[in-house]
Amino acid sequence: MKIILLIFFLLLSFSFANDRELEAIFKKSNINGTLVLSSLDNKENYIYNTKRALTQYIPASTFKIPNTLIALQEQVIKDEYETIKWDGVVRTYKPWNENQNLQTAIAVSCVWCYEKFAQKIGKENYLEYLQKIDYGNHKVGDVVSKFWLEGDIKISAVQQIEFLQRLYKNQLPFEQKYIDITKKILIVEQNDNYTIRAKSGWSGVVGWYVGYIEKKDKVWFFSFNGDISRDQLIYRKQIVMEALKLKGIL
Repeated sequence: MKIILLIFFLLLSFSFANDRELEAIFKKSNINGTLVLSSLDNKENYIYNTKRALTQYIPASTFKIPNTLIALQEQVIKDEYETIKWDGVVRTYKPWNENQNLQTAIAVSCVWCYEKFAQKIGKENYLEYLQKIDYGNHKVGDVVSKFWLEGDIKISAVQQIEFLQRLYKNQLPFEQKYIDITKKILIVEQNDNYTIRAKSGWSGVVGWYVGYIEKKDKVWFFSFNGDISRDQLIYRKQIVMEALKLKGIL
């Protein structure tokens, strides 16, 4: 019902028509994608590429947001300080080749850390949680250790925003202390004027940047996805930040 209401508000919004200013950012970057910006009450919305915004794609590392909540709730990891011991396997991305904790694992998007969690959580638990939190299409796939990268789970840009709104409002079925930890480790920028919580993702084909910005008077949510190659990864965050500034949100 909530996702239907969000789509309804977006459809009613005058600015839901393909936003020309956002369109210019995508054309300049030569990225095929979508971006949705939505206020907390869903009364103010800006969008580029409506059809794509409602189309589901594999979430990649943006799934680390619900995955963190699930891992904490299942007590696979205690808190943001507990050490996740490196398995000794040398990987191409150097920051992964050392011990981690939840804070660093989110920051460097540590794949092996969350694969380790997933093996302990198990497919049946994931299926149950995905139903509870109404995340995407509720599917997992055959390989539980990396289903958010290669499995059957899919989510749309609009659904990402609806999920983030429930996270912000503390309306997800997890203990409050675990919601607080997840919000804390998602902070990517903070100053006297605003706080940005966000997570990037890349499946090798589709890139994501989702999150929200808290200001003293307002909260805005953002969800970007696009067809992104390795040498275009910088555009995930760059497009979002440029859009936030263009709309006077940042």
